[in-house]
Amino acid sequence: MKISKMSMGALAIATAALFSFKSFVNGTVKGTVSPAEGATRAWIISSSDTLKTSVNQGSFEIPDVKPGTYKVIIEAKPPYKNVAKDGITVTDGQTTEVGEIKLAQ
Repeated sequence: MKISKMSMGALAIATAALFSFKSFVNGTVKGTVSPAEGATRAWIISSSDTLKTSVNQGSFEIPDVKPGTYKVIIEAKPPYKNVAKDGITVTDGQTTEVGEIKLAQ
């Protein structure tokens, strides 16, 4: 059986194309809020994505976040004010810890 040069070239291009696509594994964003009773929800926002979760006992964790740069917003209960933190980078398959976010009155 003879394989032509054209067939070999097509096979090489198809193989290269198959391996050129990188699959992304989403990450997680987590952190804490103080005072714990002052927060209701945590949001993460980018130019193409918005996700939210409840704040439970001062902690939050948002799974399945696409890699990219986000703003974290903590939605607060009165007398506290909402707080935002910019520049949160989510990396492929990693957990991003934003640390403690303090609410102000």
